[in-house]
Amino acid sequence: MGGRSPSRPSTGNGTAGVGPLAAGQRWSVARKRAVVLRLIAGEPVELVSREIGVPVCKLERWRERAGAALEGGLKEREAGSEGPELAAALQRIGELAMEVELLRAKMGQTGPLGRRRWR
Repeated sequence: MGGRSPSRPSTGNGTAGVGPLAAGQRWSVARKRAVVLRLIAGEPVELVSREIGVPVCKLERWRERAGAALEGGLKEREAGSEGPELAAALQRIGELAMEVELLRAKMGQTGPLGRRRWR
């Protein structure tokens, strides 16, 4: 009698007692993660589907989303030493571009920086 009941809802971290939900309950992120990890570990999707009462198509969708998020997380560049330097350089480029625009606008006006034609 020491086994767990497959219909007991999760109350803790999402790993123990992953089974069908009671009426009115929703799947938490922790419970979904526990299910997806079981699928990634190689448990048959049909078996997990029967155990927790979720259609196979929904489990496949959860696994696909988790895989896409994992792939996206691994594609991100790690913040290296060039991060702050690059940000400072881009900020300086923006400041210089603004300065150039302002000077060009002043050159169109009459005054000390305005264009003068030599006769």
